[in-house]
Amino acid sequence: MVMDSMLKMKLEEFIAQEKLPPTYRDTVEQWFLPLAEDILRKVASSRKTLVVGVSGCQGSGKSTLAALLVLLCREMMGLRCINLSIDDFYLTHTERQELGRTVHPLLVTRGVPGTHDVPLALSVIERLGREVDVAIPRFNKAIDDRYPESEWTHVSAPLDVVVLEGWCLGITEQTPGELTAPVNALEAKEDADGVWRSYVNECIREDYDSLYALVDYLVMLKAPDFNKVFEWRQNQEDKLAASLLPGSTSRIMNREQLVRFIQHYERVTRHGLETLPGKADVVFTLTEDQTIAGRL
Repeated sequence: MVMDSMLKMKLEEFIAQEKLPPTYRDTVEQWFLPLAEDILRKVASSRKTLVVGVSGCQGSGKSTLAALLVLLCREMMGLRCINLSIDDFYLTHTERQELGRTVHPLLVTRGVPGTHDVPLALSVIERLGREVDVAIPRFNKAIDDRYPESEWTHVSAPLDVVVLEGWCLGITEQTPGELTAPVNALEAKEDADGVWRSYVNECIREDYDSLYALVDYLVMLKAPDFNKVFEWRQNQEDKLAASLLPGSTSRIMNREQLVRFIQHYERVTRHGLETLPGKADVVFTLTEDQTIAGRL
């Protein structure tokens, strides 16, 4: 599809707003316009709200792609869409503190399966397909807690498309044998008995599979390997630091803090890099500089 003048203008605004390089418009034309056309065809043949999943490790560009797909679907076909992040369904700070006391201290840190309110996510996504007014939860990472319900966004449903993005979206459980050996220093020192990683794995099996089952069309942004995650996540921290105003309360992690934080995600991310390409409907393979090398 050739972009008309209005779509080109909206895309230029998007690129400027997201502080993306000018070459991103070429990426959109080569890779993401055809993806949007695939989605539009699926919407045309669907009798319900289409849930599109975007999965990728930290720093892979999944949030940007999710927002772009909403823009393209709205501008190309006038569809009613929304993009959601699994991050907005984190358990509250108090709930994670309780998990830290009763299950394992590492569960205080948000991110891994077991630290999300899956029933809330299921409820919101299902209601977006049928109800008139749906409240969308939002999470404030600056204070590590959910915004009060009075500040949630309200959306008129039903929608045509819901784009759900998340770093662990679609990644299934590991076998008990795969959990035995620690994958990094965090697991070796702070989860020597395997309680934390076993709990995370159990949550994937018992809770997250039901969330993944809502996804009708899964797109994966596949990193070259896990070693790129730290570099890409550091770039995000640098970008955030540069955007902050003097006196901002947002938390910027130093290198040591970031290394430890990334290790929380390592096991599931590595497992996903190995297993998810065979399950996703579309896989975009990424180069080391985060550009797209190809589509599978």
